[in-house]
Amino acid sequence: MKRILLLVLFVTTIAQSQEKVFEKEVKKISIRIDSITKQQKDSLKIKVKEINEKLEKSKISFDEATVLKKEAAAYHAAQIEKEVSIQELELQQLVQEKVEGKIIGSEDSVSENVFSIGGAKFKLDLSKNKQDDVEKERKRRRKRTTTQFVFALGTNNTLLNNTLSSLENSDYKFWESHFYEVGFTWKTRLSKQPSKTYFKYGFSFLWNNLRAKNNQYHVVNGNETSLSIHPEQLSESRLRHVQMTFPMHLEFDFSKNRKYSDGEIVDRTHQSFQVGLGGFFGFKLGTRQYLEYKNIQGVTIEEVQKNNFYMNTFNYGLSAYVAYQGIGLYAKYDLNPLFKNTNTRNISLGLRFDIN
Repeated sequence: MKRILLLVLFVTTIAQSQEKVFEKEVKKISIRIDSITKQQKDSLKIKVKEINEKLEKSKISFDEATVLKKEAAAYHAAQIEKEVSIQELELQQLVQEKVEGKIIGSEDSVSENVFSIGGAKFKLDLSKNKQDDVEKERKRRRKRTTTQFVFALGTNNTLLNNTLSSLENSDYKFWESHFYEVGFTWKTRLSKQPSKTYFKYGFSFLWNNLRAKNNQYHVVNGNETSLSIHPEQLSESRLRHVQMTFPMHLEFDFSKNRKYSDGEIVDRTHQSFQVGLGGFFGFKLGTRQYLEYKNIQGVTIEEVQKNNFYMNTFNYGLSAYVAYQGIGLYAKYDLNPLFKNTNTRNISLGLRFDIN
């Protein structure tokens, strides 16, 4: 008996949910008519604008422009009449169904969720769910923290004694020493109310490559690493060190706030310029040197040397970026030496992509 009752409730509910309400169907037709009219008027405005531009550039005469405008107006008026007539036929059919009792009016049904069984009326109250959806939407708007996928790439090199001019005499190829960075960040607004100031933090994996000039390669001498000339002619000499870092930035996001229909103002991000100032700390996961050359017999030799090369395990430094809609310029500088017992520090310049 319970199963039969549940089946009747289910079937009746589906049937009632599909039943048309006269006022709502009329409103739908009205909306379609408004949409047709607006679409055709907008198209007419675009054509008139194009005609005026041709007139200003003397491509057509004033009389020709007048004729073209009249033709365009007549065409779109005919289109409105044609498409609206279809909606008017639907409205006439709707009125006929109302007269014949095939369609109910708003006075016949309190809501779309009312159904009846054996003369008794029942109502499914979904207002609570709708209120929950509204509340969820408001919470989403007010979120202070968002997440981003970060990807960066560019050139990598070193400075000696914190002197920028030392790049001119660097032992590494500037455009061929690359870095790549992949990570995730969290961006938290510092105030409860909409503002432009955020704290951005996260984690990244870095692949730093240094390609030596003048046929040099890295050699461990005692407790330090230096560059020496290789006895063979090298076609590849690359030192790669992989790091895990934890960046932290104070970010200023100048995106324009958004105002919703209920009057609430919320901030938007990554819609305009962003400026980030801060730094990072981390540690190295591994270091390898890749060498490639041909021996006396002309055989290509590829060497992969795994060693820490007396690099500092932990690293920290400064970083900054300037971006527009999440795409911008990026700079990083290590404050601690790259190799132990040296004054060599890593510097990186490139592009950064923050995908919100």
